[in-house]
Amino acid sequence: MTTKQRYEGVIAWFSEHMPVAESELHYANPYQLLVAVILSAQCTDRRVNLTTPALFEAFPTPEAMARATAEEIYPYIRSISYPNNKARNLAGMARMLCAEFGGEVPTDLDALQRLPGVGRKTANVLGAVLWGREVMPVDTHVFRVSERIGLTTRSKTPLQTERTLERNIPSHLLPIAHHWLILHGRYVCTARSPKCDACGIAAWCRKRAADLRKESSERP
Repeated sequence: MTTKQRYEGVIAWFSEHMPVAESELHYANPYQLLVAVILSAQCTDRRVNLTTPALFEAFPTPEAMARATAEEIYPYIRSISYPNNKARNLAGMARMLCAEFGGEVPTDLDALQRLPGVGRKTANVLGAVLWGREVMPVDTHVFRVSERIGLTTRSKTPLQTERTLERNIPSHLLPIAHHWLILHGRYVCTARSPKCDACGIAAWCRKRAADLRKESSERP
């Protein structure tokens, strides 16, 4: 199977079986999504969604958060991974957002990355989710699933994965393809004990094909 055939098969299956795929983070506006994505680094969306209601009640706007110290933010996010660092980032992000961008989340992805706690992946998530930008955010799920099923080969960094996926996936599908791969990695192609027998794209999966060949060679 060629790489082109693998991409075509995977994209066709997801297009048919997952025509709607969206972020599982709860948010009501760009500010809330920005905060939620910062909190989601190395943390589950479920935990973030349990945490943000009280956080947004206490700090409903960037201006309200900008007036808070990291120490005041910390109690609301202490159940999140790396709460001390994230509290500092949220306080710094809100202050910069108000001081340099008038309290509005910038639509320019390079400008977004100037905010504390915002890297390339976070900026791309906001770009894809909020504005339909033709970018491919690469988190741990996207990185793992892409390499396992064969969309990438020996990719060493998220940036390598991002560029490979952007070369091979039609640009208009990149925003939804990001969610396809995340949700597939979260619920089917899990890091441990992937559910290969229940996987809709198993026919195009490089790892699955290798496993079947190994099983066949080991039969008496």
